Order: sequence, then structure tokens, then C-alpha cells
Amino acid sequence: MPELLSAVQVHSQVILKAAPGAGKSTHFPLQLLLQAAVDGKIIMLEPRRLAARNIAHYLAHQLGESVGQRVGYRVKGEVKVSTDTKLEIVTEGILTRMIQTDPELSDISLLIFDEFHERSIHADTALALSLEVQDVFRRDLKLVIMSATLDQDALGQLMPDAAYIESQGRSFPVDYRYPPIKPNQGFEHVMVAQIHTLLERETGSLLAFLPGVTAIKRVAENLSGLPESIDICPLYGQLSFQQQQAAIQASTEGRRKVVLATNIAETSLTIEGIRIVIDSGLQRIAKFDVKNGVTKLEQTRIAQSSAEQRAGRAGRLEPGICVRLYSKNQLDQQPEVPLAEILSADLSALVLELAQWGAAEPSDLKWLDLPPKSAIEQSKQLLMRLGLIDNTYQLTVRGKLAGELGVEPRIAAMLTYSNAASWQATGPVVAALLESPERNCINFLHSFDRFKQGKHAQQKEVYQRSLALARKLKADFSLRHLDESIVAVMLATAFPDRIAQLRDRQIGKFLLANGHGAEMASEERLSTADYLVVADLIRSHSGSSRIFLAAELELSSIEQWCPELVQSHDHVDWDDAKGRLLAEAQKRIGRLVIERTALPSPEPEKMTQALLSYVRRKGLVVLNWSEKSKQLLERIRCAKDWLPEQPWPNSSDQALLDNLELWLEPYLVGVSSLKTMQKMDIEPALMSYLSWPLNQKIDQWLPIDYMLPTGTKKKIRYQQGQEPVLSVRMQEMFGEQVSPKIAQGRKTLIVELLSPAQRPLQVTGDLASFWAGAYKEVQKEMKGRYPKHIWPDDPANHVATTKTKRQLNS
Repeated sequence: MPELLSAVQVHSQVILKAAPGAGKSTHFPLQLLLQAAVDGKIIMLEPRRLAARNIAHYLAHQLGESVGQRVGYRVKGEVKVSTDTKLEIVTEGILTRMIQTDPELSDISLLIFDEFHERSIHADTALALSLEVQDVFRRDLKLVIMSATLDQDALGQLMPDAAYIESQGRSFPVDYRYPPIKPNQGFEHVMVAQIHTLLERETGSLLAFLPGVTAIKRVAENLSGLPESIDICPLYGQLSFQQQQAAIQASTEGRRKVVLATNIAETSLTIEGIRIVIDSGLQRIAKFDVKNGVTKLEQTRIAQSSAEQRAGRAGRLEPGICVRLYSKNQLDQQPEVPLAEILSADLSALVLELAQWGAAEPSDLKWLDLPPKSAIEQSKQLLMRLGLIDNTYQLTVRGKLAGELGVEPRIAAMLTYSNAASWQATGPVVAALLESPERNCINFLHSFDRFKQGKHAQQKEVYQRSLALARKLKADFSLRHLDESIVAVMLATAFPDRIAQLRDRQIGKFLLANGHGAEMASEERLSTADYLVVADLIRSHSGSSRIFLAAELELSSIEQWCPELVQSHDHVDWDDAKGRLLAEAQKRIGRLVIERTALPSPEPEKMTQALLSYVRRKGLVVLNWSEKSKQLLERIRCAKDWLPEQPWPNSSDQALLDNLELWLEPYLVGVSSLKTMQKMDIEPALMSYLSWPLNQKIDQWLPIDYMLPTGTKKKIRYQQGQEPVLSVRMQEMFGEQVSPKIAQGRKTLIVELLSPAQRPLQVTGDLASFWAGAYKEVQKEMKGRYPKHIWPDDPANHVATTKTKRQLNS
């Protein structure tokens, strides 16, 4: 502790690695307060609300004070601080909001990033901003990064001047056990059996780590037959504060407990009485798909650092036991630290933060992991569609207001969409309900109605959050002013890409405006709605997405409130079923056609667009691919690989489909039917795609044929990813002393030498070596099999021929 406190006073950056139970989250900040180690306020970032509240209560108790005096906390929807507060424990994006509001952090001396190994996107963002604050505004600002399991090499590169301190802390020995599990045994069945056995044979309470809420509920249901003195306590994020506290607090005398937890219990919590840990080795993580803007929950194995954190729960208060429901070998094969959330998450909130900060690109800041470019671009497109940034990626007026609200971008877009009194009065409630959705309630309007009647499961929390948002909006908030009729269209302004249309009258099957499929159970009331707006959905393993929260949508409300979502255009396409051109005026919301009107016979250019549309939908296979056109395409693809300095166009299948207007459209002038197009030779179209001078040079650099010494031509076979091949009878290559080359001498032809009966005898990329070596064996065998043909002793200097001995002598 003296070394650590000294480092904080001397250095601007400190990296602290300390074992579970060492006192990072409690003893260290307490000593900072007691010894007045810094002059200003201390902010400690915790990744989880449960930990933030409990640490604040614990430290306040140690000081003999109430929370909100010297120690306070800020979590979403709840603030307990005062003018006397010296240490604030904050969560999620709250530190980021502090920095955005006051980039100089004028009254703050020290920022502590606790449990940084979790690598939440909020922690990574706050650290990137804090490093820039240090560089630009506050050389005296101090940063401490701490965890029991840190990637110290990566942190050392990010902060090369930081002091590094490592402490083993005070922990008790842990007995690790790896019970054998049969291949077909489910981990939940094994978990239940292990809990029964360990409670019978060992003392103390037990903490079991499970991947998610569903697994927790199933294990709890199967834990029958436990003694009456044992309490089963679930522990996960969606529980109320009181339910979470029941799991954390010590059992009353004579009782024990079994805590069934997600990875919420991995860090910063001491659960009283625990000396047994059972680790499933599994977790559920969210991965965002940039292609369709939908998140998929995946069950994966935990990293080695997470296994270490979980085991550490057993040795905090006394010697403990950790039973791992996986092998030591499986653990050793896992990565040392988990994948940072910033690499697989929805980055729309991050992009909005960067725009507010004034960073044109993420690379303007220092990151442990640079956010993926594809996810950044997807987020920029979404924010433009939501009206929060313009096409130069600068904040709009609504975007600036969104930054002040401190809510997710989609919710911010909804709240700032209209100044109408009913919208401003209803918006805060819709936002609060989106932030705290009711479990097992798909119809959003049911939740809204329950809140309006005062019967919502989280009535008080939702009301307080609504009131706080209304104050920020300067809106007149009252339950009697809530307008249920505009709730669905409000959701549409937040989720325009998730407006959904019933698919071909299939109950429960919907098509979203972004082109992605979604579904719900057929017994749900909303399953027959013509249109929905989907507020929450998760990608399933089948490829479709499961709808968890939605509201029925009337198109008339879209036309009234947000007509810009509806786009009109003429659509011409080929109707496969009817075998004729389809021309119609369409009204669309994204990919959804909401109204069609037949058009008269289209102009020729519309026919061309219809044919292009048909090719794009069906693929290149519908075109007339002659052998010459196939070979030309392979030559173009090989040329791009072999002569990369030349400006060859991208000729992948997808690129050709994307660029049909460049190479195919000019050749469709006058083509008025599918049948005519399918007979058209596309080799000239591909040649034009090359453009001058490449369409002249390709025959020189990658010729179609090779001129043999006999004066005849043989085709060269091209295939991308493989060497070029020339198949020729051996007698026709006599006199060729070295293997021929193409592609400006960079590629040697692989010569497939054939017998007089056109059967392969030898494949070589080095004719000179073949003539001087292996040819002797071929000559010996072939003289007997083909005595009428010439098999000279010196083929490299013999005249090539297509004739037999008799023909030569006649």
C-alpha cells in the first residue's frame, strides 16, 4: 500500500495488478481518502451497478458515514452524492458523460478504472478520452488502471510511462478439482449433481457460475431435495437491488445458501460465506452483426483470466474449493483474456460520442483495440438515418441534444424527433420502458398501458427515470398527458430499419425494413399484425431473428408523423413466374413495399434496368458463358494476381454484380427480352470492362494460345489460384530447351506432356531438367509402346514434329 500510494502521488499513470481479495476496490480507495492522497475528487469506474452500490455502501460504513457523504455513487437513474463527496463510484457511460460535459474535469484529480480486464466498451471509450484529456488539458490528472487479470503488455504499450505495481494480496489456498464429464452429459445435469454432493460433504455456502438466466432457472428448478436450511439465491443483472442483496449478504446463523450467478459475480463482490465455487466454464456474450444490425447471443467458453477470477471467489475469506466442469486441457486452450467488447459490439453510441468529442475518426484517439472500420461505417450510416449526424459526420442540432440526454442513440433520435406536446410528454416514458423492458412481454403497448395504470413491475423506477428525462427535455410530464396512440410511431423513429411487414400472410413471420427476417410464436397476438415496429430482437442459430419486444404499427401514423420514411419510385423487374416485364410505381419503407400501382409499358431504358435487376437477383449464371468468355474471366482474375501493379478491375462475382451498369448495361441496348439477353455473347462486354489499354495488353501478357515449334497453337488453361497449364504432345515440344513464360516473364507455364494417344506422360515446370533427366525413363518405355513415333536421345535439340517416322521419311 505505501508503494501504491507513493506511485499515485509521483506518477500520472499507474497500472495495478492485484489478486482477487487484495482490496483493490475497497482498501485502496479507502486509504486514498484517509491519507488525502490527492487534492480533488476521485472517480472510480465500476463495470456493474451492483458492484458500484455495494462498494459505496461498504466504504461509507467503514468511515462511519451514510452513502452520499464522503463516498457516493452514480448509476443509471440513481445518484447519491453531495457537496462533501470526495469519492464517486460510477458505472457504464457516466464517466464518459462527465468528460464530455467538462473536458478539463476541473474538480477531479484521479480516475480509477476498476476490473478493467472486463474490457467493456464504456471503459475503453472513457480511457481513450481520459488519455486525451491528460495530453491536452490536464497534465496533473492521474489515472489508475487495475484488475486481478490484466493484459499488461498491451497496457504497457498504450501507457509506456505508467508505473506498474503487482500485489498477490491476501488470499487463501483453493483446491482445484476437475471432475470427469461424459461427452453427452449436459453441464446443467452435472452442476446439479455436484451441488448436492458438495453440500453433503463440505461446509460453507456455494457459488455456481452459469452462462445465463435460463440456465440459472433450470438448475434452480432441479435442485430439489436440498435441506430446508439451504437457500437458493439467483444473482444476475435484471434482478431488483433487493433480490441481488439477498444473494450477496451473509446467511443468518444456521443457514447456508447456493448462489446461482452469471459472470456478474466474477468481480468486485465478496459474497459472504462462500467457500465453494462450481464453474461451468461458460458465458453468454452478445455479438453484433454489422450486415443486418442485429445482435446475436452466443454461448462460449470463458477466457483463462475469467476462470481465475471465478476461482478467486472461493479463497477470499478462508481456504476454499473450486470445481471446474471442464478439463485443465480445455482451459489451457482458451485465450488468456476475453475479447474486448469494442471488437464485437454495436458502435453507434461510440460513434456519437466521437462526433461529440470532435474526433473525425477513432484513430484520432489512443485505444487498446482500434474499433473495427466496418462497424464504424455501419454506425455512421445508422446515425445519419436517425438524423443525429450529417453526411460530413458532424452532429446535427438533434445530435447535440442527444449528447446532453445521455441515452442510447436510437432513444435519443426518438426523444428529439418532434416538439409536439404529446410527443414530448409521452417520449420519456417510452424511453424509460425501452431501457428497462419487462421480461416475457412482447407487446410493448401492454407495458405502456400497465405503467399508465400504475401496475408496472418497475413502476417507481420507470417513473423516476421518465421524470429525469422529461426535465432534461424541459417537457411537461404527467401520466394523464400520455398518448398511447403515438407510441408505435415513436418507436418507428427509433427503429426505422426494424419496421416489419407480415410475410406473405405467414403467421408470425415478418420481413424487416433492412431486409432481415424476424419471427415470433404464432400464438402471440401480434403474430397476425400487418405491420410492426420491433424494438428488441436477437439473432437465432437458424439465421432468422426472434422478436422479444414490438408494437403494432398503423401506416397512417407513419404518413402523419414521419412521411420521410416512405419513399416513392418506379420499379421495373422481370417477373419470373409470369415470364414478362413487371413495371409498377412503388411506395417503400426501406425494403418493404407498402403500396404498388401498375405502370404503362416502360421505356427501353426501363427494360434494361429490369434485365439488370434480374441478373443481380439470379446471379451471373443466367448469362451466356461461352468457353471463350469463361477463359477471359479467368485470365482477368489471374492477371490481377500476377500483375498487381496494373489497374485491373475487380472481377469477383460480387464485383461484377455490383458493377453491371459499367460492363453489361451498354451491351443491353436494344435487347428487349430475357431470351435475347441469354443468347448474347458477353465476351465483348468483359473486354470493355477492362478498358484501354488493358483490353489490348491482356492478349499479349496472358495469351489465349501458345505457338508451338511446329507452328500450331495450343490453348493455355487458366484458373485463378493455380498455375497456367499447357497440354501438348511431347513430340511437339522437341527443341524447346526451357519452359515457356507468360505474364511479362513472371509465370512459367506448367507443361503437361502427352503421349501420341493424348494421355499424360509427365507434368513439369522445368523442361530443361526434364529433358536432361526423367526423359530417359519415359523414352525407354515409350519406344516399345509407340515404336512408330520419334523418341530422340537429345530432345532439347531435336526438331519438333507432329508426324510419325513413316510420314517423315516419305
